[in-house]
Amino acid sequence: MKLTRKKIEEAEYIAVSSQDKRYKIRNPFSEDLKINGKKTEIKIFDDENGFTYILYKRKKYLAEILERSQNKYTVLINGVSYVFTIETPISYKRKKYLDKTKSKSTHEMVQAPMPGKIVDILVDAGTDVKEGEALLILEAMKMQNEISSPVTGKVTNIVVRKNDVVNKEDVLVELEKK
Repeated sequence: MKLTRKKIEEAEYIAVSSQDKRYKIRNPFSEDLKINGKKTEIKIFDDENGFTYILYKRKKYLAEILERSQNKYTVLINGVSYVFTIETPISYKRKKYLDKTKSKSTHEMVQAPMPGKIVDILVDAGTDVKEGEALLILEAMKMQNEISSPVTGKVTNIVVRKNDVVNKEDVLVELEKK
């Protein structure tokens, strides 16, 4: 399919975070960026040392794309790792349909978003945790990153120990969903 200027201008995408928050993005190829229908002023620039920054609402955020695989991105912003996908409206509807039809697991494996060293473990086995609560601290690229619980549940197993070195996608903590 050939993309004409008109089709590019009408393009719509949906950014979906790992916590399933949705952000509708229109006209990503134009100078004006719209997020959820609102024009948004975002500037991305490199400094003289080669670092990339995002300027948003007069605040500067250090940013780095850690991984890009098909439509899935892992981005480090001010030392915090974010995982999201970019979907077209059709692929987003398909994803939601498939999520509804697959069987729901009661266990959740928290994986390392990047290689690094375990600096601190903030929970014990048997601890009840809420979604977003910090589980441990992972040091990567001289930055300390809080690894948070993706669900509300109970810690069933802590796979790593303090000072362990982990690779990307290594299982760190096992949770039982509530």
